Amino acid sequence: MPLKPEARVIVELASAVFPKLGTEVLDAAEARRLLAARPAAAAEPIPVGRVEERTVPGPDGAPEVPVRIYWPAVAGPGLPVVVFCHGGGFTICSLDSHDRFCRTMTNGIGAIVVSVDYRQAPEHRFPAAAEDAYAVVRWVADRADELGGDPARISVAGDSSGGNLATVTTLMARDRGGPALAHQLLIYPMLDPSRDTASYRDNAEGYFTTAAHLRWYWEQYLGPDGDGDHPYAAPPRAADLSGLPPAHVVTAEFDPLRDEGEAYGARLRSAGVPTETVRYEGEFHGFMSMADHLPDAEKASAVAFSAVRRAFGNDE
Repeated sequence: MPLKPEARVIVELASAVFPKLGTEVLDAAEARRLLAARPAAAAEPIPVGRVEERTVPGPDGAPEVPVRIYWPAVAGPGLPVVVFCHGGGFTICSLDSHDRFCRTMTNGIGAIVVSVDYRQAPEHRFPAAAEDAYAVVRWVADRADELGGDPARISVAGDSSGGNLATVTTLMARDRGGPALAHQLLIYPMLDPSRDTASYRDNAEGYFTTAAHLRWYWEQYLGPDGDGDHPYAAPPRAADLSGLPPAHVVTAEFDPLRDEGEAYGARLRSAGVPTETVRYEGEFHGFMSMADHLPDAEKASAVAFSAVRRAFGNDE
């Protein structure tokens, strides 16, 4: 089916104001400046129980990692916890760009959400962001009781490059002896720097996120000498995916990243990991952040949040 009409409107509006990364805009600082200069959307914050800014210990020898912690509007003791990594090609976006989605998530799952302000490329290349995300997961496991959370019910989530970081933290946790994770929510994850799939070719241009954007993001993250075959950069390169937590993978029909997300979901299932992969026809990369405008975004969030609640033993 073609791009849905309401999605087409958003794609055209967003594409008109988004920097032409990888073609006309090559400097990350300039990209961030251009994005910061855009008018902010006039929307009241979604009410939650409370929000707190903190810093937590970073990886050995690295700075502390800022986080933003959300508690749901309806809270109780021993809440599950979701560690969330925002998208933006490892290079752009922030806690603020994904604040609305995190508020929706904390209420929708009934969980504490810890949003990670990881170090960004190219100033801090692989594996800085992944190590920051894992450091926050370890801190959450150690301090869950203090947060009002349940250390036995911790999951990870992320969109796009944040989906990469979420699943990389599951590999790190498995390989490094913990902590145990209950679930991984991978929202159109950016997983494979080879960028050689049918969806990359079919959706290279015209659907907001382009193949040129994604090439540039990977160049920023890996640099000229980065190891694109390391499984902590490219999870599909992992030889063994067994022993990972259950997964819910979201893909969009008109997304260059569609095929790699679906292939990763298939590999997880083959490795014995309970995995749901849901493709949203007629949608584009980033659509789930548009719940105020797209019915599919609201539906996809409801389905994904239900999957996380089930993993926590918490669904209706």
